[in-house]
Amino acid sequence: QVQLVESGGGLVQAGGSLRLSCAASEASPSISVMGWYRQAPGKQRELVAQITFNGGITTYADSMKGRFTISRDYAKRTVYLQMNSLKPEDTAVYYCNLVSRISGNYSWGQGTQVTVSS
Repeated sequence: QVQLVESGGGLVQAGGSLRLSCAASEASPSISVMGWYRQAPGKQRELVAQITFNGGITTYADSMKGRFTISRDYAKRTVYLQMNSLKPEDTAVYYCNLVSRISGNYSWGQGTQVTVSS
């Protein structure tokens, strides 16, 4: 079973920045895509950004473009989410996601809370 260990969440003021990290137990060649989703109270989980692990091709939700940057370290099997110009509406639990190249299965991290105060 794939293990995803997230870190980097916390409390920040509006306009501030945070960097999330997610380390995978899966070997890099077995990873198809890694990404970040978020879920705010009373709302559905939504895609924030994702990256193909081999080619580094990125996809962003429209509301995150220009403020968030996803990247990965292939050797460390880790994906990062740099979040700048944070807004109170970015407050949510952020979940790391991995899609296996081998099985096609989705794996999820435990979630990390991001709170942006106004």
